[in-house]
Amino acid sequence: MLRRLLAGAAAVLVLAAAGCTADRPSRSTGHQAHAYTYTAAQQAAIVAQAAAPLRGSEFRADCFSSHRRGDDPIVFPGQAGRSHIHEFYGNRTANASSTLQSLAAGTTNCTPKTDLSSYWTPTLYQNGVAVAPERVTVYYQGITDHTRAVAHPRGLRYVVGNALAASPDQNPAARWSCVGQTASSRDFLACPPGTKLENYLDFPTCWDGKNLDSANHRDHMAYATGQSCPATHPVVVPRLELLITWPVHGGGLTLAGTRGGVNVTDAPGYTFHGDFFNAWDDGELRRRVRDCVNAGYICGTDGRPIQQ
Repeated sequence: MLRRLLAGAAAVLVLAAAGCTADRPSRSTGHQAHAYTYTAAQQAAIVAQAAAPLRGSEFRADCFSSHRRGDDPIVFPGQAGRSHIHEFYGNRTANASSTLQSLAAGTTNCTPKTDLSSYWTPTLYQNGVAVAPERVTVYYQGITDHTRAVAHPRGLRYVVGNALAASPDQNPAARWSCVGQTASSRDFLACPPGTKLENYLDFPTCWDGKNLDSANHRDHMAYATGQSCPATHPVVVPRLELLITWPVHGGGLTLAGTRGGVNVTDAPGYTFHGDFFNAWDDGELRRRVRDCVNAGYICGTDGRPIQQ
């Protein structure tokens, strides 16, 4: 219920945003590949998806921070230390040179162990000190036409969010909140004592059916409009939603980021973004999509129904 309330609050924030322009992925140096301007149509689709009721069809992986480094195997493959600092979750071997083969040969701190994927987001700082998340829950949800959803293909990778957002209205994919509280915001909230900071990051649900990546690491994926994927991206996949919780409250919060081509640690909360590199065991991922998402069940980390 709280997740839905937070989504509704996020929808109000997004609908209030204005001035969206056409997509213009930048080709300049630094971390520009994480820059992205959402169109008005994309903004609306993200709003609708965030506010969509859970349909009783999901499974999850419970993960933890594995390591921290200035790498990004999607945006800067093979370029160790080129990126701003990221917090990596799941696969312990993830680095700038990661491939599907290297991830598949690695190990994970996720439950289940069959999820060898790597997930990463910018590192959080409080008063200049890096803070590792307390936990990361990765939901795979049947938000869009769940009976037609298929498993993400192995090796699929993509990025969401806007690392170079200049204002909160330029990044609708992420929202901050406090554990147990209903308020949400695209920028940091100063959570009161007794609670913790958390972030919801929503990924798209439509794939073009052909490409495992694209030049800007986004164009092969799209957000659905209602229950329909666009003709250009006809393949329905479960929505990834990262729910990340940090053991902090109060202010002094910043993110790792890039400013003027220089990697920094004082980026604002509305620059939050994330990456996904799928290395699930293919058979297990397919089974979970079939038995949980397609069948309309809420499943635990074992991929078995716990609630209809």
